[in-house]
Amino acid sequence: MEHLKSTSGFWKGIHPGMGIASKVMIVCFVVFTALNVELAGNLYSAVRGWMETTLNWYYITAVTIMLFACFYLMFSRYGSIRLGADDSRPEFRNFSWFAMLFSAGVGIGILFFGIAEPMFYFDNTEVWGYPNNPFADQIGATALDQQRAVAAMRVTFFHWGFHGWAIYVVVGLSLAYFGFRRKLPLTLRSALHPIIGDKIYGPIGHAVDLLAVFGTVFGVATSLGLGVSQMAAGLHHLFGIDPGIITQVILIAVISIVATFSAVSGVGNGIRIISEWNIYLSIVLLAYFLFCGPFKWLMGFFVTSYGDYLWNFIPMGFQTLNEEGDRAWQGGWTIFYWGWWISWAPFVGMFIARISRGRTIREFMVGVMFVPTTIAFFWLSMFGGNAIYMELQAAAAGTGETAGIIDVVRDWNLPQALYGTIDQLTDVSWLNWIMAALATFLLATWFITSSDSGTLVITTMLSMGNDNPPQKFRIIWGLGEGFVAASLLAVGGLAALQTASIAAALPVSVIMLFMVWGLFKALAEDPAVGGNAEIALPSDSTAAAPAAG
Repeated sequence: MEHLKSTSGFWKGIHPGMGIASKVMIVCFVVFTALNVELAGNLYSAVRGWMETTLNWYYITAVTIMLFACFYLMFSRYGSIRLGADDSRPEFRNFSWFAMLFSAGVGIGILFFGIAEPMFYFDNTEVWGYPNNPFADQIGATALDQQRAVAAMRVTFFHWGFHGWAIYVVVGLSLAYFGFRRKLPLTLRSALHPIIGDKIYGPIGHAVDLLAVFGTVFGVATSLGLGVSQMAAGLHHLFGIDPGIITQVILIAVISIVATFSAVSGVGNGIRIISEWNIYLSIVLLAYFLFCGPFKWLMGFFVTSYGDYLWNFIPMGFQTLNEEGDRAWQGGWTIFYWGWWISWAPFVGMFIARISRGRTIREFMVGVMFVPTTIAFFWLSMFGGNAIYMELQAAAAGTGETAGIIDVVRDWNLPQALYGTIDQLTDVSWLNWIMAALATFLLATWFITSSDSGTLVITTMLSMGNDNPPQKFRIIWGLGEGFVAASLLAVGGLAALQTASIAAALPVSVIMLFMVWGLFKALAEDPAVGGNAEIALPSDSTAAAPAAG
């Protein structure tokens, strides 16, 4: 697609039409939302509400199809096909690969929700007007006891587990296969080539990639804007700094600048190094929760909860709840999560593809589906498990008092759930303070890895698949994501734009189902499995070299 990119002037290195259209699209949405936040929020909420209540069956079916497609590919005859030429080898060592997978995929999410979400499902007060955990209620686990605790963790695993990662895998595997093995541009449109052929280079392809840019910008911006509230709460907890808008905007500016420098340095340098250090520091924080908490109980809780999830995740994935309260819960949680995973899929999937050149399909599937989920499940069990154990002990005391964590979740003060749990883990105040500071720092660095990955993905798409896009546009889009987040945070429009991002998941999900079809069609023709021998698969002896960007 080199002929589609500008060769001179301001737009050199990218598609000028895509560059202009993407910026106009972003500005229009931001201005519309900022000028009348209430109107925009109501409009986006109406669309999202209709999707969650009317199309819940569709989302459940679509995500289940993706899950089974992934499991089939993992064990099929296609598993030995390499994502690149037959002589290509992985670009990154396994630790770096896993670190970047985890950073881009779920790192910030499980730090933000790691305590609040299990605690919400453990609660039984129906404070939001619908059951906190219909799956626990179905088995009669209505008391705040061990059985309900396991059921709470099962639902948490369900929303952060195989179903969600299957969504990322569909996009990541499709882009890696068509980009590195079929030598098509590393953009979302390429996955549709088996279905529409060279029309991917026309308006249809442009629309698909622009939709991916939309999801990436607003997904990163809203997560950044909403996440700095927890960082600000951490700074208030540590230093007494006012956690208001000014502090949050300053945090967005600092994170955006650092993330932009990281994106400019490329995958092989900044993004990889920050991701690896995220893992090292996360291990320290995780060890604090494990060894300062009830170690034996936590390990047993993890094993029991993981087994409970493995036994139930398939039937849970098929279940459409019909009772009014249960349906409201499913729309507000499960369908919301499926929409959020889908809206992030173009961004995370493309980044996963970018770092997975040279691996076999089976290696890709096992690495992406099982390693991040197992790490996430252990993390959630340690964080959520400690908070649940504290509440179980408080309930067992029979005084009617709580440990306080369940109360802040009922009040939807999610940032305080993390720091409230840290404060109660030990009686050593200085150790608790250090761990609270580490958690706040990790919130920032996890956001940096999400932001710099998003910047690289956006500029790769606009440069028609160039995995070393022009640095000028990495700077523009890196700072632009922060500007979008700060602007909407200042006018109170971030929640509205988050809702718009979820609404955009509907057309993306349709594209993803076509991607599954296109991928299977292409794999059936691959020479490696006795398919179309006319397909050219040139040597790729340079694939294992470190990334230049």
